Amino acid sequence: MDRYDYIIVGAGSAGCVLANRLTEDPAVKVLLLEAGGKDNSMLVRMPAGAGALLTTKGAYNWGFWTEPEAQLDGRKLWWPRGKGWGGSSSINGMIYIRGHARDYDQWGQMGLRGWSYADVLPYFKRSESLEGGGDQYHGAEGPLHVSKAASKSPIYSGFIQAGVQAGYKSTSDFNGFQQEGFGPYQLTIRDGKRWSASAAYLHPILGQRPNLTTAIDARTTRIVIEKGRAVGVDYVQGKGGVKHTAYADAEVLVCTGAAQSPQVLQLSGIGDPEDLRAVGLPVVHALPGVGKNLQDHLDVTLSWETPGTPSAYSSSAGINRLLTGLNYATRGKGPGRQNFLEAGAFLKSRPDLDRPDLQLHCVMAIMQDHGKLLVKKDGFTVHVCQLRPESRGSVGLTSADPFADPSIRCNYLTSDEDRRALREGAKMVRDVAAQAALQPIRGAELFPGPSVVSDADIDAWIRRTAETIYHPVGTCRMGVAGDGMAVVDDKLKVFGLEGLRVVDASVMPTLVGGNTNAPTIMIAERAADLIAGRPVLAPQDAPVFGDERAAA
Repeated sequence: MDRYDYIIVGAGSAGCVLANRLTEDPAVKVLLLEAGGKDNSMLVRMPAGAGALLTTKGAYNWGFWTEPEAQLDGRKLWWPRGKGWGGSSSINGMIYIRGHARDYDQWGQMGLRGWSYADVLPYFKRSESLEGGGDQYHGAEGPLHVSKAASKSPIYSGFIQAGVQAGYKSTSDFNGFQQEGFGPYQLTIRDGKRWSASAAYLHPILGQRPNLTTAIDARTTRIVIEKGRAVGVDYVQGKGGVKHTAYADAEVLVCTGAAQSPQVLQLSGIGDPEDLRAVGLPVVHALPGVGKNLQDHLDVTLSWETPGTPSAYSSSAGINRLLTGLNYATRGKGPGRQNFLEAGAFLKSRPDLDRPDLQLHCVMAIMQDHGKLLVKKDGFTVHVCQLRPESRGSVGLTSADPFADPSIRCNYLTSDEDRRALREGAKMVRDVAAQAALQPIRGAELFPGPSVVSDADIDAWIRRTAETIYHPVGTCRMGVAGDGMAVVDDKLKVFGLEGLRVVDASVMPTLVGGNTNAPTIMIAERAADLIAGRPVLAPQDAPVFGDERAAA
């Protein structure tokens, strides 16, 4: 029999971190299972390849679809999720954002010990190596390289200046003292290459630690539960579908993300009894919160032409597309080194909020529908994302078939507040675009277009075009004992079972105010200490995060 101390299900952002940290002890034997393959494509390495990866179902993208969304004109939404080593960190936009300090203080106030901002800041710092050196907010020696925006494009500088002209704050570091305002993004890019969780945590130890076993094309079909304890997993590997069972003497660690961690639990008979019986599965352990509490960032995009000012289109039109790829493949140079998304903002849609509830991403291209629609003109697009949706959805099974895609019901915009925030965000972006700093380069507004003016028009446009910006969380959420809908405790142990934890974005009880990759890596860093029984890092009480927090 294949026996290990730990079995990690999923080699995504969290799984790569755990594989690295747990095997630091040479006496600990670890199996890392990944349903996809290796991350050896140039499209993965090349930052400019993100667009192709996000829009295509295949080797690196599960390519899920939601169920019809009632508040979005009944549309099914495209849901990219990373597949293979690195998971979604191998296909994402490479933006390094942690969220607001109050997001984590809120977790602490929910009774989740060890998850306040003071508790998690040391783990963010341990994971990070910031270009130029660390400080009181940033690490300098971690595996995850974080670079600073370097593009000199007038689109980015004009966007930031226009935000200030419109009356908003500016900030030089969204992860530092002040999140609110316009400024440059930090990026998980190193020397022109995507620096995924796999590049940071997995590749450096491959072949170096005999206590780590990796298996690719290995789809976990069930967690084996015996007498209230997870003792192993069943998985199927390769094109021939060879069935295997591996056993864990210590723990099984589920790290397959907000869509698939609840799916793995449910396929194992762990979940809401009603949901399990509906697809003919036996109830092994009743846990009604599995798959519930789904939260995600919904996003709308506004686009303008920049006649005479080059954007990503200039480097990808016609023969330039081939030349860009060849230049990157042979010399590691040129536009392929860019993610074309180096500026943004965090704003409040109304002044009484205690932290920003909107995030803007400025993309140096005219793109709609995840980039599936690319207008063949130079220009820029501003994404408007509502950070703290009140709407809640769920992830469930469509059948007992472990190879079937999960059923994803997001219930986007079921809250009036969610609709109001996106509507106001669109108005705010238009006001920014009208400022003098962008006037020299800004041409016509292409999306939503000058005919979309009234609140009713904007709402209809949102229903017609809004899409996910890829930050689902919460479907195996943390909670305290007695909370009937919590799936894991504050040590990420599954309630009511021994030897089983969930470690990924699905454990977040509430959605953080920003991109979710950095927080997922932080969660896994802290989980590694909890799992190994090592002392957790001491809290860092100072400095405070943001003047709005200091004044509260």
